[in-house]
Amino acid sequence: MRNLLIFAAVGLALAMVPILGSRALVQDLFMVLCLLVLALNWNLLAGFAGLVSVGQQAFVGIGAYAMFASVILLGLNPLLGVVIGGLAAMVLSVPVAFFAFRLHGAYFAVGTWAVADIARLSFSQWKALGGGTGTALPKDAVQEMAIIQLLRDLFGGSKAAAVDMLTYWLALALVLAMLAGAWVFLRSRMGLGLQAVRDNPVAARSVGVDPTRLKALVFLLTAFVTGLCGGLLFIQIGRISPDAAFSLLDWTAFVIFIVVIGGIGTLPGPIVGVLVFYGLERALADYGTLYLILLGLIGIAIMLFARRGLWGTFIQRTGFDPLPLGHRAPARRQPE
Repeated sequence: MRNLLIFAAVGLALAMVPILGSRALVQDLFMVLCLLVLALNWNLLAGFAGLVSVGQQAFVGIGAYAMFASVILLGLNPLLGVVIGGLAAMVLSVPVAFFAFRLHGAYFAVGTWAVADIARLSFSQWKALGGGTGTALPKDAVQEMAIIQLLRDLFGGSKAAAVDMLTYWLALALVLAMLAGAWVFLRSRMGLGLQAVRDNPVAARSVGVDPTRLKALVFLLTAFVTGLCGGLLFIQIGRISPDAAFSLLDWTAFVIFIVVIGGIGTLPGPIVGVLVFYGLERALADYGTLYLILLGLIGIAIMLFARRGLWGTFIQRTGFDPLPLGHRAPARRQPE
């Protein structure tokens, strides 16, 4: 109950940011929330399912392009386009899983990266959406939505500010839903089976766990949420191109850095990681390429001296875990 109250209080405080904070802060925190969604999904894949993917940018790009196609080519509501983007990413993850699951370890990582690059090259041929140079989202399509006018009536401000407010709240809702859903799932029988598969697939199979089914389920679900996040990101960005939508650095490399420094295989790890990443970005962004070098050095230091990440090391040293994912073994009954 205490953790639930803390969770609700933090969520409420973050929800008040668009009302009380500046537009620049809202835009910054929107990107932080989207990175957190991507990090939570990658952590589920790599930290709990043992699927170290280096191609999650494929589902960001597919979700974004499906949203743009829904708006520009079909004239649909952008929010409906976000849902279509998530569904498109999940559908296209099925053939990806069919081939990628035949690979293991480093081969799986390289295979997912190759799929993402194939997707980038394929979408660069889509002339209706600008080909290799991309295209912009019509402003009227987003700014004329009824909900945007409602937000302006309630809180005032420009149409662009109302769009920022809407996308921020949707990203926050996605983060909260992802955190709650991941905790419930990982505490469930299937979640425990997934962690058993990660630790020892042979032993897990011997007690009736189907590793392929569980990994496929997680792969499809994370593709769906990653596609949703991709569509939402590019509503706020307003313009799309293959290089931006399928960016390895922005949507996978930074995400891996966040999870590694926060604590892979822990639920609060990505939260700690994204806070550290945001702080470093704000403090070092003016230093150009030196900023990326420092990020790399910090990541190497964490992997060498705190291999479980900041949150994992904290739990290891203090024994305090406010969000435990395991279950206590049942007490052994004494013979009568």
